Amino acid sequence: MNHSIEKEVEKSAMLLESGGILLYPTDTIWGIGCDATNIAAVEKIYQLKSRSKSKSMIILLDDVKMLSNYVEYVPEKAYQILQSADKPITIIYEKGKNVAANLLSANKTIAIRIVKNPFCIALIRQLKKPIVSTSANISEEQTPLFFSEISPAVLQGVDYVVNLHQDKNEKALPSSIIKLDKNGHITVIR
Repeated sequence: MNHSIEKEVEKSAMLLESGGILLYPTDTIWGIGCDATNIAAVEKIYQLKSRSKSKSMIILLDDVKMLSNYVEYVPEKAYQILQSADKPITIIYEKGKNVAANLLSANKTIAIRIVKNPFCIALIRQLKKPIVSTSANISEEQTPLFFSEISPAVLQGVDYVVNLHQDKNEKALPSSIIKLDKNGHITVIR
């Protein structure tokens, strides 16, 4: 891991451990994140985004082996999908657990993406917890596809902006999202 990533991971992990919220690069679009087990930090993100509490947010994990820590039952189909996916994919599972209660939807589903981004992987490993990832915009506003499109309200509303990949000029896209029930039935959401 290069020195600048290491430094940013260290700063970011300390901030998340103290309940702060972060603007950071992911393997898709820039995300606003926090410790996914901290109810107050999750609440700060809902406030910043003016997001309805009925719209849950994605959590990021660094390894497929972590799934069973945060999902009551992981269908075998999930492992097959994740192994064969060539693009970032978020899967919504039934019965999430061990995260902040305000991250679970009303019916207790949880949206999880296994990241491949070196910064995110290192941050999750350093924190030893999943992190929240939601698009870096105020609700109902356009999702920024480049760092330069992130609104001043978001930039000023977070506690720290990760100093990596801000000048990247290739268009980023959100992940695909599917819902997977306990029987392995797939519903495509996005």
